[in-house]
Amino acid sequence: MFPGVAARLNYVKTMRGFLALIAILAVAAAALAQTYTPKPGETVMRVAIEGRGNLFIRLFTDEAPKTTTHIVKLAKQGFYDGQRFFRVVRQPRPFLVQIGDPQSRSKDLDDPAMGTGGSGAKIAFEDSGKLNDKAGVVGLSHREGDRDAGDSQFYILLAPSKFLDGNYTVFGQVVAGMDVLQKVEKGDRVTAVTILGG
Repeated sequence: MFPGVAARLNYVKTMRGFLALIAILAVAAAALAQTYTPKPGETVMRVAIEGRGNLFIRLFTDEAPKTTTHIVKLAKQGFYDGQRFFRVVRQPRPFLVQIGDPQSRSKDLDDPAMGTGGSGAKIAFEDSGKLNDKAGVVGLSHREGDRDAGDSQFYILLAPSKFLDGNYTVFGQVVAGMDVLQKVEKGDRVTAVTILGG
């Protein structure tokens, strides 16, 4: 074999090994991003999204006790399992994604009734002291004009939206899976919502 050919073959083998290592590290990093271990005293909601991955939302149980108790109860009952994100607003600028209407399991997402369903409860506004000041903030949606009529629907911000302050109970923050959040599209299905810690 010619010396130049041998050197090229060794170079190719080295590059293949290097690329394989990069691929393994990328998979490992993605796997780590799909997990979160709650700190002592934290209550975290894991939202598994089909084909996307997991969102981990730390719940503000001390600051918004009525809201978080209600959301945790619904999650433990499997209320959110199988629902779809029925609202995703990215234009003209990133705003939010929304879930929590059980009609989204089977009804056309463009149906005029979409966004009106819930569990039947009525949760009054709680001033958690938290603001809609960053991507990943989670707030309780409600019927328009009645901040004391929250139920099962909640939004997750894609960007700061301070104009929502004082009108919606902020009850959580995404602590892992922000890359997953940025990929969520209208119609993406939640396979399971589980509560960790707490």
